[in-house]
Amino acid sequence: MTTPADGSQKKGRPTPKRKDAQASTKFSSLAPASTKVEKKRAKDAARAARMNQRAAYLRGDEAALPLRDRGVEKRFVRNYIDARRSIGEYFLPVIGFVLILSLIPISTFAVAGIAIMYSVLLVSIFDGFFLSRKIKAEVTQRFPDKSTKGLGLYGWLRSTQMRRMRAPKPQVKAGEKFN
Repeated sequence: MTTPADGSQKKGRPTPKRKDAQASTKFSSLAPASTKVEKKRAKDAARAARMNQRAAYLRGDEAALPLRDRGVEKRFVRNYIDARRSIGEYFLPVIGFVLILSLIPISTFAVAGIAIMYSVLLVSIFDGFFLSRKIKAEVTQRFPDKSTKGLGLYGWLRSTQMRRMRAPKPQVKAGEKFN
């Protein structure tokens, strides 16, 4: 049997009414109790698995890390950044302070706040530039066969986050020596 090219062949049954088609796709709201219990159990198990995965990620377990954070060189960069203090991690509190200064109705305070904010931003950018160069040099020295592509920006972005907001959590304390 050949089908016409224009698609004029009938499907062999009538098109169902809209209400019948919608009624056939709806799920019954009166699910059996066992199904509800199974769904709740599966939901609880999925929640527990997500919580375990998140805890492993925050601990820094290599298997739980996303691809952007995996590798010995990335671990080294995280530890390198976490072992030092940088002005970038204080940028958010400085912005809060500038906001408070801007609420004072004296223009001198507003101008001083803006000057402080831009000064911290500028110093943070310079710090990030030099930090990026240091990171690449250290990684090249310690891991000669590894690529340094993206490691400088990775380290700079981590250095601009407040310590307690970093993920994975810092493994070394500020000022501590590491290997």
